[in-house]
Amino acid sequence: MWIVELLFSSVDPVLHAARLGARQAHRDSLAALAADGRLLAAGPLADGSGAVLVFDVSDRSAVEALVQADPYFGLPAVEIVSVREWSPVVERADERSTAP
Repeated sequence: MWIVELLFSSVDPVLHAARLGARQAHRDSLAALAADGRLLAAGPLADGSGAVLVFDVSDRSAVEALVQADPYFGLPAVEIVSVREWSPVVERADERSTAP
């Protein structure tokens, strides 16, 4: 799994407006990724300064391909702060679980 942390620039009103204008297309892209199991969770930080996305893909190049395909990430108001591999030791039991 991979965690992507974003930082949003809200200082420049033009950049902020451009980010908000691309948000629905971004959310549609995320919904498609969640539907096919490549995105486990995504959402803004409580203070609105950025967001966190959790991808379930094989490697960093897969994460980078998903990011490049999303209209949000090319905007100057959206900065990728980190992309880190994550190995959870506890996960919520749900329909993804294969355990009996």
